[in-house]
Amino acid sequence: MKIHFRKATISDLPIIWPIINQAIARRKAEGSNQWQDGYPNQTAIQSDIEKEAGFVLTEDEVVIGYCAVLINDEPAYANIEGEWLTNSDFVVYHRVAIAESHLGQGLAKKMLEYIEAFALENEIFSVRADTNFDNGPMLTIFNKLGYTYCGEVYFRGSPRKAYEKTLVK
Repeated sequence: MKIHFRKATISDLPIIWPIINQAIARRKAEGSNQWQDGYPNQTAIQSDIEKEAGFVLTEDEVVIGYCAVLINDEPAYANIEGEWLTNSDFVVYHRVAIAESHLGQGLAKKMLEYIEAFALENEIFSVRADTNFDNGPMLTIFNKLGYTYCGEVYFRGSPRKAYEKTLVK
C-alpha cells in the first residue's frame, strides 16, 4: 500500500465530492453542526482545485482523502479572539475529509503530517487550523500532533476553535 499526498486535479472532483459528502453526513450523525449549512459545497472544492490549493491523499493512486492547503490565506484568522503563537508566515488547511472506507487507519493524522512537510518545504514554520467545538475526532488529532489552542475565530457567524503548531527543521 503506497500512500501519497499530491495536488488535486479537476479530474479528481468526481471522486473528492462523494468523500466530502460522506464527511458531511458523518458530522451530522455525530451530532455536530459543523458542515451542516451547505458548506463546503462542490463550488468551494472546485475553487480550491482551480487555485491549486486542493490536495488529495491517495492509496495506490486511488483518492481516499481531501483537504485544502493555503499559505497566508485565511482572512478570518486576523480577527482571532485570543493570540496566535507566531506572527509570521503560516500554512492553513481546511476541509479535511477521509473516505468512509478508510476511516480508523490514522489517515487524517497522516494527511496533517504531509501538510507539515509541505510547510517546511516552503520554509514556513507555522501551521494553523480550526474546527468546530464539537468535532471530537479533529480535536483529538490536534492534541496528538502537538497543536496549541490559541482562541476562537468566526466563519459564517459561528465560532471555531483555532489551533497552531510551530515546526522546526
